[in-house]
Amino acid sequence: MAASLIDHYRASNRAATAYPPLTLEQARDVDERWGDITAEPGGVDYLETDAGGVPALWAEPHGCARDRVLLCLHGGGFIGGSMYTHRKMFGHLAKAAGVRALIPHYRRTPEHRHPAPVDDATTAYAWLLDQGIEPGAIAVTGDSAGGGLTVTTMLSARDRGLPLAAALLPFSPWVDLEFTGETIVSRRGTDVLFGGDTPMNLTALVEMFLGDGDRRDPLVSPIHADLTGLPPMYIQVSEDEMLLDDARRLDEHARKHGVEVRLDEFPGQQHTFQMSAGRSPVADDAIARMAAWVRPRLGL
Repeated sequence: MAASLIDHYRASNRAATAYPPLTLEQARDVDERWGDITAEPGGVDYLETDAGGVPALWAEPHGCARDRVLLCLHGGGFIGGSMYTHRKMFGHLAKAAGVRALIPHYRRTPEHRHPAPVDDATTAYAWLLDQGIEPGAIAVTGDSAGGGLTVTTMLSARDRGLPLAAALLPFSPWVDLEFTGETIVSRRGTDVLFGGDTPMNLTALVEMFLGDGDRRDPLVSPIHADLTGLPPMYIQVSEDEMLLDDARRLDEHARKHGVEVRLDEFPGQQHTFQMSAGRSPVADDAIARMAAWVRPRLGL
């Protein structure tokens, strides 16, 4: 039987706080089991590709609109996660929306620091445009670190003069690398992954990713960015996770810059609970909501 989300997060927490510390390879091996909690969506084909020099995976549901694409950016704190751990969850979302999904395997820390992930995600986005996919036929989505990357990829695309996508769907987004949100503390007791009796050292993770870089850099912490002109945004988050305030403040910040935003908060859930797709009615409902919201924005 596949492990539950809670079981996996407890294992990930133990791996991140182990003493003596696990090697990078050992920690990533734990993280690679993240996808085991997601049921196979069925009726979805997977094909590896090269997206402008970035390794990527196509998830193509049978009978989907092939000229509509979700650009899917996996989570994992920029150190873990992959196109393989998240292929089934993004496959569920693509199937529900009736479109293809492209899942890039962007470069990760500690081998590659910022701005490698946002550069790779922007390269994959530009590659889609080069393939003849219209910007209005692309939506960008991602969880956790990938949720923040969903926003910064559009900021990077704007900086490069690229046309912007039709919609953004960040969930459990990590958008403040200074950890100034109140729920970083107040939800520590209910967040099984990052908090609990042995909270992760998230500051060390940021230092590994950013070095001496500016944590308020808009391409690092997009709550400090000018979001004017960004596409409509649909944010999902759990009420019990430490990144709850990241989602709430992204919602508030985007609205101040004139961006159309929807924010859904789910009580009693964990960080990126959508990874339980196919095994959890709440996860399936969340994915159905995302699909219903994005379809008309992709012209479906």
